[in-house]
Amino acid sequence: MRFWLITSKLLIKYILLGGNLKTLTIVLTDGPYISEYAEIASKLAEEALKQYQVNIFLYLDAVHIPKKSQNPSFFNNVGELFTELAEKGAIIRACARCAAARGYLAEEDNTLKGSNCEDYLTGIKISSLYELSEMLKKSDRVISLSR
Repeated sequence: MRFWLITSKLLIKYILLGGNLKTLTIVLTDGPYISEYAEIASKLAEEALKQYQVNIFLYLDAVHIPKKSQNPSFFNNVGELFTELAEKGAIIRACARCAAARGYLAEEDNTLKGSNCEDYLTGIKISSLYELSEMLKKSDRVISLSR
């Protein structure tokens, strides 16, 4: 645990050396328990949120991260970590096509608390790749965690 905290702090400091960082976007493609990328992204975002706007875009199998009722035995529940990030101000979106292909559908009525998908945890919404392009355009730095 301590190793990841140190690693994320060092990486954030390295990124910050690049200039006047205002927005950081993190793009994830791996599912929540295939690799440690979701947890790494969570730690990076946690540190960055202290000073910057953070966007996280879930693509491909990463759309499984915010699924409700996951109960991993030997891992952190990364969906809950992402909900906490959203509560702290991170903007977290999932690709609509990727989500639909995996059975997660965006609801039109938006009556769901903090989400537009009944299968998702609070604070994470399904959106289009157009929103990703806007995130990337407005970002000062982008990190892609993918295999």
